[in-house]
Amino acid sequence: MTMLAADSYTAHRMDPIEFKTNPFGGVLPDPKALPGPEEIRGRLDHSLDIWRNEGYQAVWLEIPLDQAYVVPVAAEAGFEYHQANSGYVMMTRKLEENTFLPLSATHYIGAGGVVINGNKELLVVREKRDGQASGSFKLPGGHILEGEHLAQGVVREVLEETGIESRFISLVGFRHQHGYRHGKSDIYFICRLEALSDEITMQEDEIAEAAWIPVADYLSSESASVFNRRVVEAAVKAPPLQSTFIEGYRDPSTVEVYLPKDDSYSPGKSP
Repeated sequence: MTMLAADSYTAHRMDPIEFKTNPFGGVLPDPKALPGPEEIRGRLDHSLDIWRNEGYQAVWLEIPLDQAYVVPVAAEAGFEYHQANSGYVMMTRKLEENTFLPLSATHYIGAGGVVINGNKELLVVREKRDGQASGSFKLPGGHILEGEHLAQGVVREVLEETGIESRFISLVGFRHQHGYRHGKSDIYFICRLEALSDEITMQEDEIAEAAWIPVADYLSSESASVFNRRVVEAAVKAPPLQSTFIEGYRDPSTVEVYLPKDDSYSPGKSP
C-alpha cells in the first residue's frame, strides 16, 4: 500500500499543472487546479520545464485571491505582475526571451454629456472636493463601466449626478491624454444628449452644485474652461457622429460604431 501510494504520488508529480493554450503559444494554467501550499513550488518548477521543452512561448498564471500563497512562489520562479482586479492577480513568465506579451489595460474611458433642454439651456455641474465646491461649471459625466456602451454610460452618469433624464443623440468628439490615474492614459468622449426632464436632483456626495445655464451665456463665460466651451460649441455647431449599425459586422450588443451622418448612403448602395 505504501509503495502504491508513493508511485501514485511520483506519477502525479510528473504531470504539469492542468492547463489550456492560446493561439499564440501561451500556456494558461487552470486556476482551479493550482496545487496547495506544500506542492506548489515543485509542481510549478516541473511544469515550467515541461512547457519550455514543448516549445511554448509564455505562461499566463491567474492566481485567485484565496490562493495568494502562489504569488511569492511564482515571483521566485521568474513570474512578473501583469494585471489584477478584486478577485485575482495575473502573473506572466516568458519561456522564450524574445516573446512579445501584450500589455494590460492602458486606458480609462469616460464620457461627458452636453445636455441641452428645450429652452436652449445647458446642464452643468460643479464637483465637490473636501466638502467644498471645486473649480468651474463643467459637463456632467464620469467613467464608463465594464461592458457598458458609451450611449448607456453617459446617460446613466448624467442621471446619477443630476437626476436629469436624457436621450443620447450623437458623439461629438473625444480627448486623449496621458499620465492620468495610476500612470494610465485616459480617453474622454463628449456626447450630445437631449434633456427629457428639467428638475435637478443632485448627487450630493459628489456634486456641490448643478444648474441650467443658457448655452450662449456659457460660451461667453470666462469662468468656464477653454476645453468645455470649445466642446459645447462643437456639440451645437459641428456635424455629429451618430451611432451606426453595419449589417453583417458584429453583434451590436458588444460593439459600438460611430460615423458621420450621411443621408445619401443606405445599406447596399455604392458610395
